[in-house]
Amino acid sequence: MKWKKFTIKTTTAAEDFISEKLSEIGIEGIEIEDKVELTANDTKGMFIDVLPDLGPDDGEALVSFYLDDTYDVPKTLAAVKMALEEVASFVNAGSCEITASETEDKDWMNNWKQYFKPFVVDDLLIKPTWEEIPEGMEGKKLIQIDPGMAFGTGKHETTQLCIAGIRKYVKPGDNVLDVGTGSGILSICALLSGASHVVGTDLDENAIDAAHENAQVNGITSEQYKVLIGNLIDDQAIKDEVGYEAYDVVVANILADVIIALQEVVAVHVKHGGIFITSGIIDMKEQAVMDAFAKNPEFEVIDVLHQGEWVSIVTRRK
Repeated sequence: MKWKKFTIKTTTAAEDFISEKLSEIGIEGIEIEDKVELTANDTKGMFIDVLPDLGPDDGEALVSFYLDDTYDVPKTLAAVKMALEEVASFVNAGSCEITASETEDKDWMNNWKQYFKPFVVDDLLIKPTWEEIPEGMEGKKLIQIDPGMAFGTGKHETTQLCIAGIRKYVKPGDNVLDVGTGSGILSICALLSGASHVVGTDLDENAIDAAHENAQVNGITSEQYKVLIGNLIDDQAIKDEVGYEAYDVVVANILADVIIALQEVVAVHVKHGGIFITSGIIDMKEQAVMDAFAKNPEFEVIDVLHQGEWVSIVTRRK
């Protein structure tokens, strides 16, 4: 399928109005590029820790959209130009110049799969469901993953740090809580490491299908693994459903700022003597997380692991 990218040169004052008008026309997959600094509310729920330095806001913006062979391109562009004239009638929309460029003929939803190949972490072989087991690796413990639209293939350093922690601290028969379960890779790892039951939580509804499908591929039943959608930090219904002082190990591969908030409330779910494995911490925020744990009388730090520029901090509930 052939795609064309169309980019509108406009202003930050008009970008949202233009995006809304494009949606009304029936155009999907709209991109906005500007130098406006994101607020805390903007980044809520995003997998972002350190934002790029884009320079000062210059008031300019680019709004891009894609049209494939199923669109009547001349008719659609005519509708876009009418919409731009309407927006320009009540707000400074800049030049509204439209430029077009060809895109490569690719399967955008699946193209990333060519970069996800089997790899080894500790004594585990992690491979995508569509790849064969590499020669010479038949004897390793196997995790098969298809993340779909969820988060987590296992290749990122933060996930590998969590896997190392799980392999070290999960014991046979343990109950495990996986906060931010994503594709379910850490939950599956915990079950393969001897855990008897895992509860996963996530904010992304895509995680439900991905985690359950990955569990099924790995021979894990619904009795062993349950996924809940909601925020364990401030959703009382989720907190109640997860349960209190119920877990031998809690694992959270999220972000430093979220971990700082989570450590204030997660102790009630962990058994005394239970382990809390955290990762997703960029090294420049290691001290902030360490300081947060130092102020929390419920936890003591027992292990700190590094891989690349990422950090995993492991604590025990007193």
